[in-house]
Amino acid sequence: MRAILLAAGLGTRLRPLTDTVPKCLVPIKGQPLLGIWLKHLIEAGIGPFLINTYYLAEKVSTFIRSSAYADQVELVHEPELLGTAGTLIANLDFFAGEDGLLIHADNYCLADFKSFVSAHRNRPAECLMTMMIFRTDAPSSCGIVELDDRDVVIGFHEKVTSPPGNLANGAIYLLSPDLLKILSAEMRTAQDFSTEVIPRFIGRIFTYRTDHAFIDIGTPETYDKANTL
Repeated sequence: MRAILLAAGLGTRLRPLTDTVPKCLVPIKGQPLLGIWLKHLIEAGIGPFLINTYYLAEKVSTFIRSSAYADQVELVHEPELLGTAGTLIANLDFFAGEDGLLIHADNYCLADFKSFVSAHRNRPAECLMTMMIFRTDAPSSCGIVELDDRDVVIGFHEKVTSPPGNLANGAIYLLSPDLLKILSAEMRTAQDFSTEVIPRFIGRIFTYRTDHAFIDIGTPETYDKANTL
């Protein structure tokens, strides 16, 4: 299964570390985050990969070229950031008409991707994608989902005060060919996946909850947590 890894973020909240290191390459327990992602996904039978670059792009390119994953990765440079949905839509052909993964690769995640794929393949018939979710200690900083008794999303609250619950969107999605066709035909100008794509498909998004390590490393506090977990 092919995967697009979104890796072009600036990581402004992690400065000064990200003044010289792109966020996708910050070290977690001595290993670049992007390398952890690729190793974990390949071990789950996933690949090849498309990775977008923007900030400190040459450092990302140098890392990939010198890694064991070079022959499985296609790098796509964005002179201007396209947004999380924009990058996906610009590269829909990469999935070759099949199910595909879209991953925000600025999280530290050790989820069971084989189980995630299995859940997607057994999703309710009307669902066009499967979203990975996790329980968060900081719900107001996340996109919080409300679910029905089949684990289908019936409500979504993106970074609001006092959201209803603590089940958070992990920004990792398995996308069906039918959803990709809708994006291509009807949503070519969408830029943000959370605010433009997800609301369009409420009631048609299945979820898979992981209890494995899942940390948004966007702040010094959460970055330190990932390194000491």
